[in-house]
Amino acid sequence: MNLDHIRTFLEIAACGNFNRAAETLNVTQSTVSGRIKAIEDRFGASLFHRSHAGAELTPEGRQFQRYALNLQRMWQQAHQAVTLPPGYRDIFSLAGQVSLWDRLILPWIPWMREKAPDIALRVEADYSTSQMRQLSDGLIDIGVMYTPRQVPGLIAEKLLEEKLVLVATNLRKVSSGWVEDYVYVDWGHNMRRLHAEHFPEMGTPAVSVGLGPLGLEYILANGGSGYFPMRVVRPLVAEGRLHLVEDAPTENRPAYVVYPANPKDEGILALALDGLRHAARLQAED
Repeated sequence: MNLDHIRTFLEIAACGNFNRAAETLNVTQSTVSGRIKAIEDRFGASLFHRSHAGAELTPEGRQFQRYALNLQRMWQQAHQAVTLPPGYRDIFSLAGQVSLWDRLILPWIPWMREKAPDIALRVEADYSTSQMRQLSDGLIDIGVMYTPRQVPGLIAEKLLEEKLVLVATNLRKVSSGWVEDYVYVDWGHNMRRLHAEHFPEMGTPAVSVGLGPLGLEYILANGGSGYFPMRVVRPLVAEGRLHLVEDAPTENRPAYVVYPANPKDEGILALALDGLRHAARLQAED
């Protein structure tokens, strides 16, 4: 089994079709089938249910998928580490949720470049669940997220707390029932709890989104209301493009940095944490 086998398995899992995977990988369909057969022979188990409709992962295939993703990531990281250009002594990896990039990650990158110019940075956007898994597997050094889990060997430290407020494109008071133009943004468990407690009569919103900036762009373009961070909507409220909904409940949403209790390099980790804490302090002063 080699990296081409892993890449082929992941491509089929993603597209659900052997022929399309072959086209994407620019190999023949028989090559794709041969690579999957080699993996299945090694495990003694079928990884896909084949049919005229395509290919679907078996339970064994789903089990292998996570490890295949990690193997691919580890290879990529190994390649980056081995091919570091002259002047760099190590590589440090951070993952953060998209909603926290402008507040924490973007200020952190130049801070690290100034304080540790001999450390290469690998930065990516990802959700809390994936970040926790990669931290547990040792694939990233730091995760910046909203909803960490308690995992042995990992430390979760609160960096900052932001307030979610209800805004609308026209002046209005809060309502406990159905509001047709309301856009539900999935800010996580606490937001779902707030809805259950304060809006018990609200049914399923007509529009639900999983990313705050998308919801905000939508209501600015089409009108409506929704919950967003106060620091994001404050300038829009000052301009009169949005209005705070009168008497609406607010929700505090903490953000955390998660890191291993026993890092591979304590000095680099300490420096990276100082940079994130510095960025969080600047946000608190705004």
